Amino acid sequence: MDSSLFFTAAFAKSKVLYFSAVAIKPAVNQTQIFSLVQQSQVLYEGGEFTEAVQLLKKAADEFKATNNVLNEAIALTNLSLTYQQLGQWQQANEVISQTIKLLQSIEYSDSSQEQSQVFAQALDVRGGLELAQGQTEVALSTWQSAAKIYQHLDDISALISNHINQAQAMQALGNYLQADHTLTSLRENLQKQPDSPVKARGLYSLGNVLRSLGYLNDSHKILKESYSVAGKVGSANAQSNALLSLGNTARAQIYAQLSLGNSSRAKDYAQTAIQYYEQAVQIGAAIPTVRLQAQLNLLRLLVEQEEVSTAKTLLPQIQSQIDSLPPSRMAVNYRINFAQSLSKMRQSSVEPKDVAKMLAQAVQVAKSLKDQRTESYALGILGELYEQTGQLSDAKGLTQQALVEAESIDAQDIAYQWHWQMGRILQKQSNIPAATDAYSRAYNALKSLRNDLVAINSDVQFSFRESIEPVYRQYVDLLLQLPDNTIQKPDNLIQARQVIESLQLAELDNFFRSPCLLPRVDLDKLVEKEKSTAVIYPIILDNRLEIITRLPGQDIIYRQTAKIPKNILEKTVEQLQKDLPVASREPDVKQRSQKLYDWLIRPIEADLANKGITSLVFVLDGSLRNIPMGILYDQQQQKYLIEKYAISLMPGLQLLSPKSLHNVPLNALVAGVEQKRLIEGKSFPELLNVTQELKQIQSSVKSSKQLLNQEFTKTNLHNQIQSTPFSIVHLATHGQFSSDIEQTYILTWDSLLKVRELDGLLRARGESRPETIELLVLSACKTATGDKRAALGLAGVAVRAGARSTLATLWTIDDESTSEFMGELYRQLDAGITKSQALQHAQLAILAKENRPYFWAPYVLLGNWL
Repeated sequence: MDSSLFFTAAFAKSKVLYFSAVAIKPAVNQTQIFSLVQQSQVLYEGGEFTEAVQLLKKAADEFKATNNVLNEAIALTNLSLTYQQLGQWQQANEVISQTIKLLQSIEYSDSSQEQSQVFAQALDVRGGLELAQGQTEVALSTWQSAAKIYQHLDDISALISNHINQAQAMQALGNYLQADHTLTSLRENLQKQPDSPVKARGLYSLGNVLRSLGYLNDSHKILKESYSVAGKVGSANAQSNALLSLGNTARAQIYAQLSLGNSSRAKDYAQTAIQYYEQAVQIGAAIPTVRLQAQLNLLRLLVEQEEVSTAKTLLPQIQSQIDSLPPSRMAVNYRINFAQSLSKMRQSSVEPKDVAKMLAQAVQVAKSLKDQRTESYALGILGELYEQTGQLSDAKGLTQQALVEAESIDAQDIAYQWHWQMGRILQKQSNIPAATDAYSRAYNALKSLRNDLVAINSDVQFSFRESIEPVYRQYVDLLLQLPDNTIQKPDNLIQARQVIESLQLAELDNFFRSPCLLPRVDLDKLVEKEKSTAVIYPIILDNRLEIITRLPGQDIIYRQTAKIPKNILEKTVEQLQKDLPVASREPDVKQRSQKLYDWLIRPIEADLANKGITSLVFVLDGSLRNIPMGILYDQQQQKYLIEKYAISLMPGLQLLSPKSLHNVPLNALVAGVEQKRLIEGKSFPELLNVTQELKQIQSSVKSSKQLLNQEFTKTNLHNQIQSTPFSIVHLATHGQFSSDIEQTYILTWDSLLKVRELDGLLRARGESRPETIELLVLSACKTATGDKRAALGLAGVAVRAGARSTLATLWTIDDESTSEFMGELYRQLDAGITKSQALQHAQLAILAKENRPYFWAPYVLLGNWL
């Protein structure tokens, strides 16, 4: 009789999977101890972690008493794993350190292979613990050590999960090329394996990781392969799990399509997800946990899609299964999930008291399990229900209880939600100072979570605008409402500005599914040094637009504009974004850009004039990033903003140290695709003026290297960037910026260079060459049509390219004016003026010949403007 003690487990923060591999083998007279091990496994798999801890501790002690060191080590490894599930990090650390010391003390014998396997598994668990605590580089090193052992043992199953873990760590560190290579190699190796349960499980895990990293199309393909293999080997369990995950990936596609403005495509994915969930229910009928999870996910999706009548048919089936569940964390989570869906169906005769009753039951089960994390979540969700029904006193008490439980185990990933909830409740009670303090705590909790914010759960990754963004915006709203005698106004403004910058950084983290770890720049010091520069922070709130401005020689200033509702502002920007790429719509562009001038610039016009400002740096918010600020039109002076100021943008202050191009040799790598191409099913028309554009640039710089058409491949680009210290990289080719990372790319001759690959390619040069790319130019690119947050992709490229500055186009102009513009730009740069001034002069040169913004306005400069 033997059993596996390395359970399949998902960490609350890191989502790292571990697989069963090593069995505890009962020695003579150890049947009773082995029974403890079996019971602990059942408890663990049922989510009863507190009880599992007690049995594992007892089993480890018994093994120690009988000098069964190997099985003691296995029991301790699983004890550490169980502590991690409870969020008890100190205990988990102590136990895994004890385990590794114990294993290192064993003299190798005939069972050395088994010892090596146990040691590798312990390293795997330690790596997961390190990642969960934000020690990403250490985790990667630990997993790499484990991988060497698995390779020596030829343990394919363990190696698969280990490589998946490594890829997640590489991704978190921003090593996208390495992560992609690891995942690609893993996929190729899996596909070479004969069909087996191990292969199905490996593909399933890989598909889930790809979803968490934002590769939704690849996730779908891999999970389909897993489903197919599971069917061939006759594993209904693996089939139903694959279908459940396929439904989750399709649901993630809904969020992605909605962010792109593709509501019809979102509906298609919703129907696909529904079908997958229904199949998972059918095939997993004999597997209660899979069936119930699929039904709960299906119910939530039906409610979101407002298919209430279909949703109602599921209620009695789900209710009966939940009522029969034994006490466990899983049972609590199922009740919470069900209650949340019921809460959203309250308009359909589901009474709040019924939802409250179910949540109260969840709280009691969690208490009985002594599972503080789950108890906190159940209390918080119950508090949210009372908040929604206007029972604010009860809501406040429950939320406070939830906070106490979350903070006692340092569960910041749920604590921020309860701080936020407390802030909303206090605001509804008109206690603005206390509400602001609660929001401050929520904001600080989110800051502490930065390294693993996007790994909290899959919903957060794809519903950032509902789960994270409101915390920042509502906090800023409160900061700007506080009376002066509560907190000094300059402090309010400094904090409000910091919060908005943090929001932009969090957006980029979410876009890349990893933290953007770049040096920060103290803009205030830079403004004091550059006396003619002002930094403008527009902040979009639900009922108004606020303007914060940093001027040299004084504190930041605050100007309220007219009460402009967010929907009115966004509608104006959206229509302007549609008009700009159409040359004939100049009158409409002027009309709408005049409104924006009056909203954004008019309130601070006198301040700018008094200080003699000649350069503006915008830290733009929301949809404003989708349009160039140079087109704002001053009706009184009959001038565009670009005619009055040099303009640049900063994506959340994530900049390399500022440096002027003056005295920097202009050594350029110029590359482009001129001919018509068909790549990955997308058709790209020819760009008639690319050759002329590249010639114009080469005539204005001292040294250059050209890659045109067939020469412009990913490999050649990589080799050139690695081998030569180019100060400028200029890419004249089709490209697209999007809020969907899979739809942000640059066209090379033979492929679409996705933003993560471009990031890895450009930043890899830092490992071999210390020189920084001073300017990255992306000519002939455009923002995705209909995508309200498309410029997020442009900001992502700018932040992660490792260049001091990025110049890009927001729409494609296949016209002689592009080559003329670029020629003038480089002549101005060679003359030694700042980048933003060079941009201004080049735009004015085109504007003098052609007044329509279509021709001169698409160019935007992000990053260092000096």
